[in-house]
Amino acid sequence: MNQWMDLAEKVLDGAEVTDNEALAILECPDEDILMLMHAAFQIRKRYYGKKVKLNMIMNAKSGLCPENCGYCSQSAISKAPIESYRMVDKHILLKGAKRAHDLNIGTYCIVASGRGPSNREVDQVVEAVKEIKETYGLKICACLGLLKPEQAQRLKQAGVDRYNHNINTSKRNHSNITTSHTYDDRVNTVQTAKKSGMSPCSGVIVGMKETKQDVVDMARSLKVLDADSIPINFLHAIDGTPLEGVSELNPVYCLKVLAMFRFIHPSKEIRISGGREVNLGSLQPLGLYAANSIFVGDYLTTAGQNETEDHKMLHDLGFEVESVEEMKASLQAASNTEG
Repeated sequence: MNQWMDLAEKVLDGAEVTDNEALAILECPDEDILMLMHAAFQIRKRYYGKKVKLNMIMNAKSGLCPENCGYCSQSAISKAPIESYRMVDKHILLKGAKRAHDLNIGTYCIVASGRGPSNREVDQVVEAVKEIKETYGLKICACLGLLKPEQAQRLKQAGVDRYNHNINTSKRNHSNITTSHTYDDRVNTVQTAKKSGMSPCSGVIVGMKETKQDVVDMARSLKVLDADSIPINFLHAIDGTPLEGVSELNPVYCLKVLAMFRFIHPSKEIRISGGREVNLGSLQPLGLYAANSIFVGDYLTTAGQNETEDHKMLHDLGFEVESVEEMKASLQAASNTEG
């Protein structure tokens, strides 16, 4: 036994990780990283076995955002040369859903830039989601920005299963990243989505000049919010944004972050998200010993790994992709429980 296995056993017995223990995970000696990931896998295995959930993003609206988020190429202050367009039509959203279905990807994420959706944009998403559910039965996650209660209700009624709104960073560090909305605005949107009956999805971006204590605080905040799904992004600094040139991460530290989140959130879906290819590099496979979910394909304005490479990575690891049919069964079980 080692200290990480001892800690994993405590977590599996129902104990919560202390701040000192969480910081110790982030400060784990690099030479002990395999022991740490093995311990994290014992927790992951209890709740998810060797299953991996796949997610795909559809960038339904790009650029044109009035916010000033320092990491984002779509913000009003970004000088990054990106494609900008308004909400795409239903045909394109359905085409993306078909691709996700054909690739056996269970969760289809409709993402739109901006502070929050207009009622007309909600109408467009609602219309598309109804047809996607009828045709493909995929799990739908929407990420449309700050949400009003009545908009949340409409999305839920249309069949949106999950709503994503990341806290991104710690409350202490938030004003260093953006000032056009507050940390509490983000928390309120997660709570609004949850009250509507949609599953709350909220995560972070690591590598934005935060401290290790900030990273622990992020994990703690998501514990309070009781997020069902936690995407962990690693900053991919984009030229033309205020965080251009920031490069604080290395692959082993990224693994420690994933392990720490698994220890604090033993039963939650933890997804390796944006920046995994750039920041984890050849150590990407090890990340799945803590996480149980990944995005497949491209992100919003940056390229991801080819879908076939992702599938090969999972196959080589001996992991099993959660099929669309398994996902449908879990959605039905959840619906029956709610009923």
